[in-house]
Amino acid sequence: MDYKYIEQLMERYWQGETSVKEEDILRAFFSQDDIPASMRAYKEIFTYAEEEKKVDVLGDDFDSRVLAMTEECKPVKARTISITHKLMPLFKAAATVAFIIVIGDAAQMAFNNSDEEAVVSMSDATTTDGRSVAMTDSITIDTLKKVSRLQPPTLYE
Repeated sequence: MDYKYIEQLMERYWQGETSVKEEDILRAFFSQDDIPASMRAYKEIFTYAEEEKKVDVLGDDFDSRVLAMTEECKPVKARTISITHKLMPLFKAAATVAFIIVIGDAAQMAFNNSDEEAVVSMSDATTTDGRSVAMTDSITIDTLKKVSRLQPPTLYE
């Protein structure tokens, strides 16, 4: 038997130039049992769609199951949301930021040694006469914001 026409159709099929009728001819040819050995490798390509139609068939009760799932409507209950609930994420973010700032300040004070020295120097701020150190400060600032070093002012006796 001469399969020249089938071979030409297959060549056109691989180039994408066949019509739907010509593809139906190829499917009909490869659905036969008597196929030449040189073309048996292509049988699965053309018979795949027919075999899948037979395998993937929905059951008779499919429509009734889908309709039963769509007909069951559960009522939706509306709930009111107060302004407090709407702003709750903002409150949480503000509390988190405040917490981080407080912890950061506490950690900074714990690791800052100059604060301990400042506390010690503040305890020595008064002289033995009971006068404040601020009164004996040697730096004065004039109205032009210039800093000048002067001798400590004399204390009134």
